[in-house]
Amino acid sequence: MIDLKKYLDTVDGFLTDKEGGLLFKLAQHVKQGSVVEIGSWKGKSTVCLALGSREGSKSKVFAIDPHTGSPEHQDAFGGKVWTFDTFKENIKRAQVEDIVVPIVKTSGDAVNDFQKDIGLIFIDGAHEYEPVKKDFLEWEPKVLLGGIIAFHDTVGWAGPRKVVEEYLYNSNHFKNVRFVDSITYATKVDKNNFFDRIQNRYMFYVRNVSEYVRGLSIPKPIKKIGKIILESIS
Repeated sequence: MIDLKKYLDTVDGFLTDKEGGLLFKLAQHVKQGSVVEIGSWKGKSTVCLALGSREGSKSKVFAIDPHTGSPEHQDAFGGKVWTFDTFKENIKRAQVEDIVVPIVKTSGDAVNDFQKDIGLIFIDGAHEYEPVKKDFLEWEPKVLLGGIIAFHDTVGWAGPRKVVEEYLYNSNHFKNVRFVDSITYATKVDKNNFFDRIQNRYMFYVRNVSEYVRGLSIPKPIKKIGKIILESIS
């Protein structure tokens, strides 16, 4: 049994323990195709994906990031940053160098040269609506039927939130839309059926209720009970 939290606690990043556990499980269950990550930062999510893949089919994890920071990172740090050296150190420390294939490019620069089928893609690059939408539209055709597409920061960020609403919850080509903390993910299908679409809309409602409950000023014990109930149905 891998102690995933041991790795999560040693790598700087923006991933909750539950989100890390989800990425591990999704990568572990990839049967065909590669794992692709759009936006790696310092490798926290990359390590989770790679450790999960190693426990499963050992699919390569292609970690795509220019390593100069997203616009919000550059605003916070006063310009471009350089994260690739730290990224490599974290990958080496987790002993997943044989699984991870770094691609030091932007998503747009990498997509045309990427010719492999994808079994799982995790989109966590720029967070404005148009760049997130562009990442989805450019990479989704490479995802195999039965593959998983996941987005980070779909809570609290208007761009990813709008993209998953339009292209996952209201799509005819995705089913089993689910969310864990701020990650929303779904399974790609040729065409979903009526009941799949009803379920997707139901999960959209559950997600909205979950966001509303998080924003309420209510006693922690009651909020905790509500969170448990919502998690049990999501």
